Amino acid sequence: MSGREYVDQTGPVRPLHIALVAPPYFEVPPKGYGGTEAVVADLADALVKRGHRVSLLAAGEPSTAAEYIRLWDRPQSERLGEPYPEIMHALKTRRAIERLMEVDRVDVIHEHTFAGPLNAAVYRALGVPTVVTMHGPIDEDLYPYYRELGNDIGLIAISDRQRELAPDLNWIGRVHNSLRVDEWPFNPDKGDYALFLGRYAPYKGAHLALDAAHAAGIPLVLAAKCDEPAEKEYFDEYVRPRLRSTDHVFGQADANDKRKLLANARCLLFPIQWEEPFGMVMIEAMACGTPVVALRGGAVPEVVADGVTGFVCDSVDELPDAIHNVGALDPAACRRHVAAHFGFGQFGSGYEDIYRVVAGQVSRHQPIKMRRIVSPNSSERASA
Repeated sequence: MSGREYVDQTGPVRPLHIALVAPPYFEVPPKGYGGTEAVVADLADALVKRGHRVSLLAAGEPSTAAEYIRLWDRPQSERLGEPYPEIMHALKTRRAIERLMEVDRVDVIHEHTFAGPLNAAVYRALGVPTVVTMHGPIDEDLYPYYRELGNDIGLIAISDRQRELAPDLNWIGRVHNSLRVDEWPFNPDKGDYALFLGRYAPYKGAHLALDAAHAAGIPLVLAAKCDEPAEKEYFDEYVRPRLRSTDHVFGQADANDKRKLLANARCLLFPIQWEEPFGMVMIEAMACGTPVVALRGGAVPEVVADGVTGFVCDSVDELPDAIHNVGALDPAACRRHVAAHFGFGQFGSGYEDIYRVVAGQVSRHQPIKMRRIVSPNSSERASA
């Protein structure tokens, strides 16, 4: 048996050729902010490690094991939120995939962008299915968008809660995000500060993190993105007036700074005010042995083991006591939880199961079936 073959109960299974489409705003993986790009980078490497061929369509310099198709010379970070780069990226992607398919077979196109799924009907006419990972919430704008796309695409949830909120969309599976745990430093000896890490937005709750830290009598380090006008406005109105001399506004953390801040923090504060679809920073913190103190919402109860790897609070009034109590939690249990439930190997196999199902449907000229759920423990998984 070749090292590039996988065997299931029916015999050898050939490797797939997957086209991964990343957004145009940050490099893959990102040097700083860019949760989606970090997920795409890990997925590309996981799939290559499992023996598949991966073509990654993205912006900037290549930094993964995948074959790289550069769509932009540099990331369009400064134009995040504008319509032009999103639409132009979708057009560049379609042309690049058409050129790729002129010389090679593509089994699945995996979209991680907003406008890219509009190309799905074109790809389907060429005999290739499109799957889309939902990295954000299904809000009042996105719900009708994905509903109208219908069976042209298969939606992949990153949490069970995300799928529950819009059960009539064409969900074909759920795969939790993951980490390469060994790339995150473990530190059982914590510093005397709490950490807020992410971006400044009302629904992320930096102002609530400050209130909770002050009530608990612990300094807060804020390492957050503050580039866009809305982020600056929120910071000036809700964060700046709350700052005390004990707090530290770190700025946006790069990959190295993020690891140091997470590993040394007493806890990560995650006082979200929305239906968080996953929350990568929670598993990043736990991988470093740092517990998470969060408000219940979205995927938080799926990610944090309440009372073991952190505390899931039902109100802001519970946050200060939870901060005081994190010292009783075992940092090693936090890291074990991530390795057991959000590990790199599970990530690649979960997506592989879904790819094989949808590629088989298209080869038989069937629509992508509605809510055909493939779980990480499915008996259909091909094993190495």
